[in-house]
Amino acid sequence: MKLNNGFDASASALTAQRLRMDVISSNIANAETTRGRLVNGKFEPYTRKMVVLEPIRSKFADVLNARLEGGSARSSGVKVTRIVEDRTPPKLVYNPTHPDADPDGYVKMPNVDTLKEMVDMISATRSYEANVTALNAAKGMFMKALEIGK
Repeated sequence: MKLNNGFDASASALTAQRLRMDVISSNIANAETTRGRLVNGKFEPYTRKMVVLEPIRSKFADVLNARLEGGSARSSGVKVTRIVEDRTPPKLVYNPTHPDADPDGYVKMPNVDTLKEMVDMISATRSYEANVTALNAAKGMFMKALEIGK
């Protein structure tokens, strides 16, 4: 077993959770943006974005060949595979004085639920903190192992 597997797994998770927090922050910042993008000459509201994470899984043959050659294959951790848009329809809000209101007085607002985003942000923050703790624990074990050699 490679000694720094714990570092690799925690580092990949830290990177993924940081990107997740950035995307959530963008969603919150654009929760009231009615002109998110121009489609066919018409403005559409901002669409909520979500990060898709997947575990890093190496094929057995790749790991075996890497080990036989004296190297290492990364077989633990997480990776961001893509950022997808939420397909939930935009919210309709009655506001006839808004510049983007349709003839009936309704405005298409982004499909961003600030409460849901805050829950996701807390989850991402807690995951980030847990991985920092795991990284520090691995570092502490390395330091104790070095002290044994003295």
